[in-house]
Amino acid sequence: MRSLKKKRRIQIILVAVLALASATVLIGVAMKDGINFFRPPSEVLAAEPGPDETFRIGGLVEEGTLVSLPDGSIQFNVTDGAGSVPVTFTGVPPDLFAEGQGMIGTGRLVAGTFEASEILARHDETYMPAEVVDALKDQGVYREPES
Repeated sequence: MRSLKKKRRIQIILVAVLALASATVLIGVAMKDGINFFRPPSEVLAAEPGPDETFRIGGLVEEGTLVSLPDGSIQFNVTDGAGSVPVTFTGVPPDLFAEGQGMIGTGRLVAGTFEASEILARHDETYMPAEVVDALKDQGVYREPES
């Protein structure tokens, strides 16, 4: 009688461990596509991600590089002071998107150009995304906003 209870207990524990492992694997696979890592331009240039990897890039829109093309897309460079990466975006940029301002883009690096599927810009005169501030501080080019 005792060995039957022991076997049943072991079976229940094994099934619970297998269910937990399966759930962990399924959650990991499901979240893989939803996680976008942030990289400053200097890090992107140092170790280029593959063309299938979606990530976020952020920094300042480099002065003198913002160009609107006839097909409705825009091109510009994003910089963190130590590196500059060309960016293309098709669509309507945010209202406060401008040269010299902070931005974060989500997309992929294709042939050395970041093809953004989404662009986020500051939402007022003083705001800059925390990731961009940290990257600019690391490069020593961050300027405190004027009050």
